[in-house]
Amino acid sequence: MKTGQFRMQKCAIEGVEAVEADTAHSFGRHTHDQFGIGVIIRGAQKSASGRGPVEAGPGDMITVNPGEVHDGHPIGGERRSWRMLYFDPSVIAQAVSDIGEGRPNDFVFSQPVMSDRSAAQRLLPVYAAMTQMRETLAPETGFLQLVASLMDRQRASRFVPPSIAHAKALLDDDPAAATTLTDLAAASGLSRFQVVRAFFQVTGMTPHAYLIQRRIRSVRRMIAKGTPLADAAFAGGFADQSHMTRAFVRAYGLTPGDYALGHS
Repeated sequence: MKTGQFRMQKCAIEGVEAVEADTAHSFGRHTHDQFGIGVIIRGAQKSASGRGPVEAGPGDMITVNPGEVHDGHPIGGERRSWRMLYFDPSVIAQAVSDIGEGRPNDFVFSQPVMSDRSAAQRLLPVYAAMTQMRETLAPETGFLQLVASLMDRQRASRFVPPSIAHAKALLDDDPAAATTLTDLAAASGLSRFQVVRAFFQVTGMTPHAYLIQRRIRSVRRMIAKGTPLADAAFAGGFADQSHMTRAFVRAYGLTPGDYALGHS
Protein backbone atom coordinates (compact mmCIF):
# COMPACT_ATOMS: atom_id res chain seq x y z
CA MET A 1 0.00 0.00 0.00
CA LYS A 2 1.32 3.44 -0.92
CA THR A 3 1.75 5.98 1.86
CA GLY A 4 -1.02 8.47 2.38
CA GLN A 5 -3.67 5.93 1.48
CA PHE A 6 -6.57 4.05 2.98
CA ARG A 7 -7.46 0.60 1.75
CA MET A 8 -10.62 -1.28 2.52
CA GLN A 9 -10.59 -5.05 2.23
CA LYS A 10 -13.44 -7.52 2.09
CA CYS A 11 -13.70 -9.88 5.04
CA ALA A 12 -14.53 -13.56 5.33
CA ILE A 13 -17.27 -12.88 7.88
CA GLU A 14 -20.37 -10.82 7.10
CA GLY A 15 -20.68 -7.72 9.26
CA VAL A 16 -16.93 -7.12 9.45
CA GLU A 17 -14.92 -4.44 7.61
CA ALA A 18 -11.13 -4.20 7.41
CA VAL A 19 -9.26 -0.92 6.91
CA GLU A 20 -5.53 -0.51 6.41
CA ALA A 21 -4.14 3.03 6.55
CA ASP A 22 -0.88 4.92 6.20
CA THR A 23 -1.56 8.62 6.56
CA ALA A 24 -0.89 11.95 8.24
CA HIS A 25 -4.59 12.84 7.97
CA SER A 26 -6.22 14.43 11.03
CA PHE A 27 -9.71 13.18 11.78
CA GLY A 28 -12.25 15.55 13.27
CA ARG A 29 -14.67 14.37 15.92
CA HIS A 30 -16.83 11.57 14.57
CA THR A 31 -18.52 8.29 15.50
CA HIS A 32 -18.97 4.80 14.07
CA ASP A 33 -21.92 2.43 14.12
CA GLN A 34 -19.50 -0.44 14.79
CA PHE A 35 -17.03 -1.67 17.34
CA GLY A 36 -13.48 -1.03 16.16
CA ILE A 37 -10.34 -2.97 17.12
CA GLY A 38 -6.96 -2.13 15.60
CA VAL A 39 -3.21 -2.03 15.96
CA ILE A 40 -0.82 0.85 15.33
CA ILE A 41 1.90 -0.52 13.04
CA ARG A 42 4.11 2.55 12.69
CA GLY A 43 4.12 6.14 13.93
CA ALA A 44 1.92 7.50 16.69
CA GLN A 45 -1.31 9.40 17.18
CA LYS A 46 -3.19 11.26 19.87
CA SER A 47 -6.94 11.35 20.19
CA ALA A 48 -9.82 12.42 22.36
CA SER A 49 -12.30 9.65 23.09
CA GLY A 50 -15.35 9.10 25.22
CA ARG A 51 -12.97 7.46 27.67
CA GLY A 52 -10.49 10.33 27.89
CA PRO A 53 -7.51 11.70 25.89
CA VAL A 54 -5.05 9.04 24.79
CA GLU A 55 -1.89 8.47 22.79
CA ALA A 56 -1.01 5.31 20.87
CA GLY A 57 2.23 4.14 19.29
CA PRO A 58 3.63 1.09 17.49
CA GLY A 59 2.29 -2.18 18.86
CA ASP A 60 -0.56 -0.55 20.80
CA MET A 61 -4.08 -1.87 20.35
CA ILE A 62 -6.77 0.78 19.84
CA THR A 63 -10.52 0.34 20.30
CA VAL A 64 -13.72 2.29 19.78
CA ASN A 65 -17.30 1.58 20.80
CA PRO A 66 -20.40 2.24 18.67
CA GLY A 67 -21.52 5.84 18.95
CA GLU A 68 -18.39 6.91 20.83
CA VAL A 69 -17.17 10.37 19.85
CA HIS A 70 -13.46 10.42 19.03
CA ASP A 71 -10.89 12.06 16.79
CA GLY A 72 -7.32 11.30 15.72
CA HIS A 73 -4.22 13.36 14.97
CA PRO A 74 -0.68 12.32 14.05
CA ILE A 75 1.93 13.11 16.66
CA GLY A 76 4.60 15.42 15.27
CA GLY A 77 2.77 15.66 11.94
CA GLU A 78 4.30 12.33 10.82
CA ARG A 79 2.42 9.57 9.08
CA ARG A 80 1.17 6.67 11.14
CA SER A 81 -0.15 3.37 9.89
CA TRP A 82 -2.64 0.96 11.37
CA ARG A 83 -4.83 -2.01 10.64
CA MET A 84 -8.37 -1.90 11.91
CA LEU A 85 -11.31 -4.29 12.01
CA TYR A 86 -14.83 -2.89 12.40
CA PHE A 87 -17.55 -5.24 13.68
CA ASP A 88 -21.29 -4.69 13.47
CA PRO A 89 -22.77 -4.72 17.00
CA SER A 90 -24.70 -7.89 16.14
CA VAL A 91 -21.41 -9.71 15.44
CA ILE A 92 -19.99 -8.68 18.82
CA ALA A 93 -23.27 -9.48 20.58
CA GLN A 94 -23.31 -12.99 19.13
CA ALA A 95 -19.68 -13.55 20.12
CA VAL A 96 -20.30 -12.32 23.68
CA SER A 97 -23.38 -14.55 23.94
CA ASP A 98 -21.39 -17.56 22.73
CA ILE A 99 -18.54 -16.88 25.14
CA GLY A 100 -20.89 -16.26 28.06
CA GLU A 101 -23.01 -19.30 27.16
CA GLY A 102 -26.09 -17.17 26.73
CA ARG A 103 -25.72 -15.09 29.89
CA PRO A 104 -26.60 -11.39 29.32
CA ASN A 105 -23.56 -9.13 29.05
CA ASP A 106 -23.60 -5.48 27.89
CA PHE A 107 -20.13 -5.55 26.37
CA VAL A 108 -18.10 -2.40 25.69
CA PHE A 109 -14.40 -1.77 25.33
CA SER A 110 -13.22 -0.10 28.52
CA GLN A 111 -9.76 0.98 27.33
CA PRO A 112 -9.26 3.07 24.17
CA VAL A 113 -5.57 2.11 24.07
CA MET A 114 -3.92 -1.06 25.35
CA SER A 115 -0.13 -1.16 25.45
CA ASP A 116 -0.23 -4.92 25.47
CA ARG A 117 1.92 -6.61 22.84
CA SER A 118 0.23 -9.96 23.46
CA ALA A 119 -3.15 -8.41 22.58
CA ALA A 120 -1.74 -7.00 19.34
CA GLN A 121 -0.18 -10.34 18.53
CA ARG A 122 -3.62 -11.93 18.88
CA LEU A 123 -5.29 -9.35 16.66
CA LEU A 124 -2.92 -9.32 13.67
CA PRO A 125 -3.48 -13.01 12.81
CA VAL A 126 -7.24 -12.40 13.06
CA TYR A 127 -6.89 -9.46 10.66
CA ALA A 128 -4.90 -11.62 8.23
CA ALA A 129 -7.39 -14.48 8.42
CA MET A 130 -10.35 -12.11 7.95
CA THR A 131 -8.91 -10.54 4.81
CA GLN A 132 -7.56 -13.66 3.11
CA MET A 133 -11.15 -14.72 2.31
CA ARG A 134 -10.18 -18.41 2.16
CA GLU A 135 -12.44 -19.76 4.89
CA THR A 136 -14.39 -18.67 7.96
CA LEU A 137 -13.18 -21.20 10.55
CA ALA A 138 -9.82 -19.51 11.21
CA PRO A 139 -11.13 -15.92 11.49
CA GLU A 140 -14.12 -16.98 13.60
CA THR A 141 -11.91 -18.95 15.98
CA GLY A 142 -9.35 -16.17 16.36
CA PHE A 143 -12.06 -13.52 16.74
CA LEU A 144 -13.82 -15.41 19.55
CA GLN A 145 -10.54 -15.92 21.38
CA LEU A 146 -9.74 -12.22 21.04
CA VAL A 147 -13.13 -11.07 22.37
CA ALA A 148 -12.90 -13.53 25.25
CA SER A 149 -9.53 -12.07 26.24
CA LEU A 150 -11.01 -8.55 26.29
CA MET A 151 -14.29 -9.21 28.09
CA ASP A 152 -12.84 -8.74 31.56
CA ARG A 153 -11.72 -5.20 30.64
CA GLN A 154 -15.21 -3.84 30.09
CA ARG A 155 -17.18 -1.31 32.09
CA ALA A 156 -20.67 0.11 32.02
CA SER A 157 -21.47 2.68 29.34
CA ARG A 158 -22.02 6.34 30.22
CA PHE A 159 -25.39 7.33 31.65
CA VAL A 160 -27.45 9.57 29.36
CA PRO A 161 -30.04 11.82 31.06
CA PRO A 162 -33.59 11.22 29.79
CA SER A 163 -33.83 14.79 28.46
CA ILE A 164 -30.83 14.31 26.16
CA ALA A 165 -31.86 10.75 25.36
CA HIS A 166 -35.09 12.19 23.92
CA ALA A 167 -33.15 14.77 21.88
CA LYS A 168 -30.73 12.11 20.60
CA ALA A 169 -33.61 9.85 19.67
CA LEU A 170 -35.15 12.61 17.55
CA LEU A 171 -31.92 12.87 15.55
CA ASP A 172 -31.31 9.12 15.46
CA ASP A 173 -34.80 8.25 14.22
CA ASP A 174 -34.61 10.44 11.11
CA PRO A 175 -31.16 11.95 10.47
CA ALA A 176 -32.25 13.27 7.07
CA ALA A 177 -35.01 15.42 8.56
CA ALA A 178 -34.52 19.18 8.87
CA THR A 179 -34.62 19.08 12.67
CA THR A 180 -34.23 22.44 14.42
CA LEU A 181 -32.86 23.37 17.83
CA THR A 182 -36.41 24.34 18.77
CA ASP A 183 -37.50 20.77 17.96
CA LEU A 184 -34.78 19.37 20.21
CA ALA A 185 -35.70 21.74 23.01
CA ALA A 186 -39.34 20.66 22.79
CA ALA A 187 -38.37 16.97 22.81
CA SER A 188 -36.05 17.34 25.79
CA GLY A 189 -38.00 19.85 27.86
CA LEU A 190 -34.94 22.13 28.00
CA SER A 191 -34.20 25.56 26.60
CA ARG A 192 -32.26 25.73 23.35
CA PHE A 193 -29.08 26.77 25.16
CA GLN A 194 -29.53 24.03 27.76
CA VAL A 195 -29.87 21.49 24.96
CA VAL A 196 -26.60 22.61 23.34
CA ARG A 197 -24.71 22.62 26.64
CA ALA A 198 -26.07 19.30 27.95
CA PHE A 199 -25.80 17.60 24.57
CA PHE A 200 -22.11 18.48 24.35
CA GLN A 201 -21.48 17.35 27.93
CA VAL A 202 -23.01 13.95 27.21
CA THR A 203 -21.87 13.27 23.64
CA GLY A 204 -18.82 15.49 23.16
CA MET A 205 -20.53 17.09 20.15
CA THR A 206 -22.98 19.88 19.45
CA PRO A 207 -26.39 18.71 18.18
CA HIS A 208 -25.46 19.85 14.66
CA ALA A 209 -22.14 17.96 14.65
CA TYR A 210 -23.91 14.87 15.98
CA LEU A 211 -26.54 15.14 13.24
CA ILE A 212 -23.84 15.30 10.55
CA GLN A 213 -22.27 12.14 11.99
CA ARG A 214 -25.61 10.35 11.92
CA ARG A 215 -26.05 11.39 8.28
CA ILE A 216 -22.54 10.18 7.38
CA ARG A 217 -23.20 6.83 9.01
CA SER A 218 -26.51 6.58 7.16
CA VAL A 219 -24.97 7.25 3.74
CA ARG A 220 -22.09 4.88 4.51
CA ARG A 221 -24.59 2.04 4.92
CA MET A 222 -26.39 3.03 1.71
CA ILE A 223 -23.15 3.24 -0.28
CA ALA A 224 -22.06 -0.17 1.02
CA LYS A 225 -25.31 -1.58 -0.42
CA GLY A 226 -24.61 -0.05 -3.85
CA THR A 227 -26.69 3.13 -3.71
CA PRO A 228 -25.35 5.72 -6.21
CA LEU A 229 -23.48 8.53 -4.46
CA ALA A 230 -25.81 11.33 -5.53
CA ASP A 231 -28.85 9.33 -4.40
CA ALA A 232 -27.18 8.53 -1.06
CA ALA A 233 -26.39 12.21 -0.50
CA PHE A 234 -30.01 13.22 -1.14
CA ALA A 235 -31.51 10.40 0.96
CA GLY A 236 -29.03 11.09 3.74
CA GLY A 237 -30.10 14.71 4.13
CA PHE A 238 -27.04 16.43 2.63
CA ALA A 239 -27.45 19.54 0.50
CA ASP A 240 -25.53 17.90 -2.35
CA GLN A 241 -22.92 15.24 -3.12
CA SER A 242 -19.96 17.57 -2.54
CA HIS A 243 -21.25 18.42 0.96
CA MET A 244 -21.52 14.69 1.70
CA THR A 245 -18.02 14.07 0.35
CA ARG A 246 -16.41 16.76 2.51
CA ALA A 247 -18.07 15.42 5.65
CA PHE A 248 -17.22 11.82 4.73
CA VAL A 249 -13.53 12.59 4.19
CA ARG A 250 -13.27 14.53 7.45
CA ALA A 251 -14.68 11.58 9.37
CA TYR A 252 -13.18 8.57 7.59
CA GLY A 253 -10.20 9.87 5.64
CA LEU A 254 -11.40 8.48 2.30
CA THR A 255 -13.98 9.63 -0.21
CA PRO A 256 -17.41 8.03 -0.63
CA GLY A 257 -16.23 6.87 -4.07
CA ASP A 258 -13.24 5.07 -2.58
CA TYR A 259 -15.51 3.53 0.05
CA ALA A 260 -17.87 2.32 -2.69
CA LEU A 261 -14.97 0.71 -4.56
CA GLY A 262 -14.07 -1.22 -1.42
CA HIS A 263 -17.55 -2.78 -1.46
CA SER A 264 -17.78 -3.45 -5.19
